[in-house]
Amino acid sequence: MQLKIMPKKKRLSAGRAPLMLFLCQMISALEVPLDLVQPPTITQQSPKDYIIDPRENIVIQCEAKGKPPPSFSWTRNGTHFDIDKDPLVTMKPGSGTLIINIMSEGKAETYEGVYQCTARNERGAAISNNIVIRPSRSPLWTKEKLEPITLRNGQSLVLPCRPPIGLPPPIIFWMDNSFQRLPQSERVSQGLNGDLYFSNVLPEDTREDYICYARFNHTQTIQQKQPISVKVISVDELNDTIAANLSDTEFYGAKSHRQRPPAFLTPDGNTSRKEELRGNVLSLECIAEGLPTPIIYWIKEDGTLPINRTFYRNFKKTLQIVQVTEADSGNYQCIAKNALGAIHHTISVTVKAAPYWIIAPQNLVLSPEEDGALICRASGNPKPRISWLSNGVPIEIAPDDPSRKIDGDTIIFSKVQERSSAVYQCNASNEYGYLLANAFVNVLAEPPRILTSANTLYQVIANRPALLDCAFFGSPLPTIEWFKDAKGSALREDIYVLHENGTLEIPVAQKDSTGTYTCVARNKLGMAKNDVHLEIKDPTRIIKQPEYAVVQRGSTVSFECKVKHDHTLIPTVTWLKDHGELPSDGRFTVDKDHLVVADVSDDDGGTYTCVANTTLDNVSASAVLSVVAPTPTPAPIYDVPNPPFDLELTDQLDRSVQLSWTPGDDNNSPITKFIIEYEDAMHEPGLWHHQTEVPGTQTTAQLKLSPYVNYSFRVMAENNLGRSLPSEASEQYLTKAAEPDKNPTAVEGLGSEPDNLVITWKPLNGFESNGPGLQYKVSWRQKDGDDEWTSVVVANVSKYIVSGTPTFVPYLIKVQALNDAGFAPEPAVVMGHSGEDLPMVAPGNVRVNVVNSTLAEVHWDPVPLKSIRGHLQGYRIYYWKAQSSLTRNRRHLEKKILTFQGSKTHGMLPGLEPFSHYSLNVRVVNGKGEGPASADKVFSTPEGVPSAPSSLKIVNPTLDSLTLEWEPPSHPNGILTEYTLKYQPINSTHELGPLVDLKIPANKTRWTLKNLNFSTRYKFYFYAQTAAGSGSQITEEAITTVDEAGILPPDVGAGKAMASRQVDIATQGWFIGLMCAVALLILILLIVCFIRRNKGGKYPVKEKEDAHADPEIQPMKEDDGTFGEYSDAEDHKPLKKGSRTPSDRTVKKEDSDDSLVDYGEGVNGQFNEDGSFIGQYSGKKEKEPAEGNESSEAPSPVNAMNSFV
Repeated sequence: MQLKIMPKKKRLSAGRAPLMLFLCQMISALEVPLDLVQPPTITQQSPKDYIIDPRENIVIQCEAKGKPPPSFSWTRNGTHFDIDKDPLVTMKPGSGTLIINIMSEGKAETYEGVYQCTARNERGAAISNNIVIRPSRSPLWTKEKLEPITLRNGQSLVLPCRPPIGLPPPIIFWMDNSFQRLPQSERVSQGLNGDLYFSNVLPEDTREDYICYARFNHTQTIQQKQPISVKVISVDELNDTIAANLSDTEFYGAKSHRQRPPAFLTPDGNTSRKEELRGNVLSLECIAEGLPTPIIYWIKEDGTLPINRTFYRNFKKTLQIVQVTEADSGNYQCIAKNALGAIHHTISVTVKAAPYWIIAPQNLVLSPEEDGALICRASGNPKPRISWLSNGVPIEIAPDDPSRKIDGDTIIFSKVQERSSAVYQCNASNEYGYLLANAFVNVLAEPPRILTSANTLYQVIANRPALLDCAFFGSPLPTIEWFKDAKGSALREDIYVLHENGTLEIPVAQKDSTGTYTCVARNKLGMAKNDVHLEIKDPTRIIKQPEYAVVQRGSTVSFECKVKHDHTLIPTVTWLKDHGELPSDGRFTVDKDHLVVADVSDDDGGTYTCVANTTLDNVSASAVLSVVAPTPTPAPIYDVPNPPFDLELTDQLDRSVQLSWTPGDDNNSPITKFIIEYEDAMHEPGLWHHQTEVPGTQTTAQLKLSPYVNYSFRVMAENNLGRSLPSEASEQYLTKAAEPDKNPTAVEGLGSEPDNLVITWKPLNGFESNGPGLQYKVSWRQKDGDDEWTSVVVANVSKYIVSGTPTFVPYLIKVQALNDAGFAPEPAVVMGHSGEDLPMVAPGNVRVNVVNSTLAEVHWDPVPLKSIRGHLQGYRIYYWKAQSSLTRNRRHLEKKILTFQGSKTHGMLPGLEPFSHYSLNVRVVNGKGEGPASADKVFSTPEGVPSAPSSLKIVNPTLDSLTLEWEPPSHPNGILTEYTLKYQPINSTHELGPLVDLKIPANKTRWTLKNLNFSTRYKFYFYAQTAAGSGSQITEEAITTVDEAGILPPDVGAGKAMASRQVDIATQGWFIGLMCAVALLILILLIVCFIRRNKGGKYPVKEKEDAHADPEIQPMKEDDGTFGEYSDAEDHKPLKKGSRTPSDRTVKKEDSDDSLVDYGEGVNGQFNEDGSFIGQYSGKKEKEPAEGNESSEAPSPVNAMNSFV
């Protein structure tokens, strides 16, 4: 099957021979690839009337493309501008843009003038518009003495503003001393000239601060006129004044002011003239005085005012017609009317026109010996004059070209040669302006090339259009042929459409459309082809839709949604409730084909929608769930009401209609309300929306309607048990179209690239469109410039991209809806920004102040706002510890990052390591990313106290010595000067002995303590020191070895006197057993004595006890038989925190973090010379009181033993 390109969109009929028609030689719609030789094309230039800010550098833009890349030159006021001779002027590399540095020196006025840029290469020269450079001006008000104004209540008044003449003209507004805008109304308003008009004054108009302000947006300055004082005198005040100066006969009557018919304050006379240019806004103004306040009306004498382009401003005192055309010329009449009469003023409007294009010349690509034409057709009022230039030179004096012939607004080319390549300029001008267009003639001999990517895959749903691209280029212009599946047979089916750009369209793609399509481009220099692939997919369908369900509260309901889809597409099934997400409730479960709702409640009622999505299409189906109360038995049946019926529409108006209905049975539960819903069969058929609700006693409702909606209504009744089924739909009612009532919302302007502005908005839905042909007028202009609004009307979309914007410039944006009936109200103006770019400058003057060994403070100078080129997010500090020669190359540098939000110029770096070298740099951050880093700043932290030694263990315990071994601190944080070891003995009652302090050199990792007591527990406190102080300590405990038999060690030489080293008898097993036996014997004796005393005696027991109280018996407690003063609570008290030494005689660091407090503060016991314990144990009474003891101190078992001996 074979297709060949058609000159225009055209169908190929069945049974016709293969068709091959050549396009017109002008292929202006095709871009010349940049790798081919081509004349220059101006791509960007400054506006014709360029008002600059005198406080900033002047940038005159001129960008162009071409092959070879063009060179640039400038003229100023018609003569060559030699930028090399002016040190303040530079040209941007690779560009023609001029940058005039007036911020350092020079004045903007020096560079006023008319500039023109020329871009030139071997194929020709393109020129820019004449760019008129003028600095903006915001002059001060002329000083003047303003006399107070005094006038009678009801008189008219005009307060003149007369602002200074600025460039561009200022914006005028009136405010008071508190910078509050003065209220305006039909009585008081500001004219187009800035004056403040009072149709009649009232006493409340009295004030001393009527101030006219002029805002010059370009320089962002506001100038203020001297305040004007106005005093309105009432009748009583006026009579008092007259009484003081005149006779009684001149008094005013009780009536405060005299009513009068209207008279115009502006314009003067009965007629005036107004001239405006085509495309501008025509503003006509009439302001009248009178009492009562006149009302203004407007008419066009010889026609009607254009509906979609007419707007009333300033309380109808100003008539505006936008996009004015020659047809708007004519006589306009304003009429001022009040109760006492009417007057009118006629304004004769003439619309002139600067030149505008009818046909603008387009680039022309020809092959040698081909023919072609450039057409330059413009219109205007008066009719513009057409002149031609060649490579920037008037064509009359340009080098002659025999292939060229000029015929008015057309240049005809015949049998061109390569030397015919040039850039032609068409200038259309009249007294109101000019148009200048560049169009090149490029003579090339190029074989065809196809620009569409090879083997592109297109996937289309069956019965939908398929578009297969084939972008191409060649000279002569190639013909395009399409083949399917490599078959050479001619096209004979009427199912294809060919487009001029090479695209093949299949209006209704079918399964048999699947295959490989080959696009072939041919000219006399060669041929190129490209394959693309088309796959036709089955549409996604819901073959089992969810069904309407009525269930009782507390029951379970299931909706089924079975989807059939193309096997190569993966559908995603989503369930919605009332067009929103399902409630996040465990009662809702979704599996492959079902939605199950358990324990149904009244809130679960509503519309459930199943949506099946694939990458190519989506379908949906809905069902309504109604929840009713469980049916009680045998009580009467209660249920939701029956549906209303017999719906009727009456009083049908453009914006309202009356709906009436007959209620159904309430099923033993009174109807509380009726719910009215509507369907828009035009925009959303099958979808019902809530309209309103009325009480259950009402059976009619007046409904408000929107324009251009095909309404149907239905009614549901509701009682305490739920809602009825919907009634049958009413008849349809189509309202008339009208202009939109609202504009799009959520208007935003954000740049996605540094040179664009992406304007987005939330479009109106079909219901809100109010009529057919919904479109949007998107307008934008730079906030800080005086440019006019640039506007474009787009289709019903939600985004428009403005290209070629400067980087990060604030823009004012507005989006206005319109349809075939007219425009929506004037939209609100929002501010956005063009795209951000990475910051250009690094923070400077970075300073570091080291606060202490772990904290440093960093300061830096802020980056100029203009160099940030985006929203300032903050500053980011990168810092890292510098590696020494010993640790280098062992691991990568670990950089840390701290971000400081906003415009902060200092910050703290915490968590630094003492005695270390650090480096840092600072970068500014905007929404696009980070700017360049500042130069690395190096600083050092001072010494700090060291950490605790890494380990401490006791080895080789002997009778009188212990050896300590340790590892240095893992973080010395400086140079170690020494170690400190403190130790003290702990006796069997946990009392601490004297503390010994010992200094050890820093180069030691082992130390032996000698002359210690044997069989004694010691506690050690060990820490390191630097010049900054002492570090954290580590503690351990250990015991010297014990001689179980109390015999001298065998290696002691005979005859030598030994130091007295006796074993603590209280800790020996035989001694403990002996003491237990003695205690048992004493207990038996006491019991025997007690029994014997109770058996004998000649006195009654009570008297005997009273008379002979036995001191031996007193301490005995009758409740438990224990000794009152003895308690072994302290004997069995273990060492705290598991501080007993394990079998290997080493102590872990984590088990030894005891402090002196753990062992008590007061030690009353002491040791004898032989090491035996004497004295009484002193524990902390407040921590462990002896329960049940009369004495405040309980004796230890040793003391108990001593009392028996």
